[in-house]
Amino acid sequence: MTHSRADISRLLEEHGLSPRRAFGQNFVADPNTVRRIARLADVGPGDHVIEIGAGLGSLTLALAETGARVTAIEIDHGVAPVLREVVRDHANIDVVEGDARLIDWNDIVAPDARAVVVANLPYNVATPLVADLLDDVPQLHRFVVMVQKEVALRLAARPGTPEYGAVSVKVAYWATARLLGDVPPTVFVPRPKVTSSIIEITRRDAPALGPDVEPRDLFDIVRTAFGQRRKMLRRSLSSITTPEIFVAADVAPEARPEELDVDQWGRLTRTIVGTRS
Repeated sequence: MTHSRADISRLLEEHGLSPRRAFGQNFVADPNTVRRIARLADVGPGDHVIEIGAGLGSLTLALAETGARVTAIEIDHGVAPVLREVVRDHANIDVVEGDARLIDWNDIVAPDARAVVVANLPYNVATPLVADLLDDVPQLHRFVVMVQKEVALRLAARPGTPEYGAVSVKVAYWATARLLGDVPPTVFVPRPKVTSSIIEITRRDAPALGPDVEPRDLFDIVRTAFGQRRKMLRRSLSSITTPEIFVAADVAPEARPEELDVDQWGRLTRTIVGTRS
């Protein structure tokens, strides 16, 4: 049984809690929404699901209903004991109290195992958290997460669109992404001022570019260019490029960062790094 709005209010009142802005807490208070997310995640017995920012357990309970093994991570030391109480009768749920940005992920998912992240991610850390997990935790092979709509649009953006940026390139390097739908502010406590979206990110079997492109080199160059996204590449990358580099990479120096797809960024990175040798 998942939480209603009345359940969320009761749990907060009984334990003297209130949503904390510092943790980006907006608790889901709609059973239909959490079951929708669990359905879209397409998980069940035999799957290991990681929920980041489990809060009071609304989505946790819906995920448990699928039969999957759920690891619910919660940073708030006041909320975590309440979460343990809420899920105490569910043998397939394990609560981990800690910061998902700091924990040792090998303690959560064995290096040779795979897990799916299904979560209502806190607005204030969603973008860097997804980026870091793609970079550093290969065991996480799929994400079905609810984030602020503008964040979802950036994560899934394609070249040539206003939302396309450095994080879009990072996602495209490691994974494929697609939007699964919107969620209105009315399902949250407290009610945010923005719409949320559910996004699926599926890790590629191998990165989009070959082993001759180091991710660190690629992302450093991409960040540098997008730091001055309105400028042409020959200007934003003037300290590390020459006209000859653009010719060799088959990339127009007059192009702006948002016009390049991940393959073009790869060619540019190979050429720039090659000139340093």
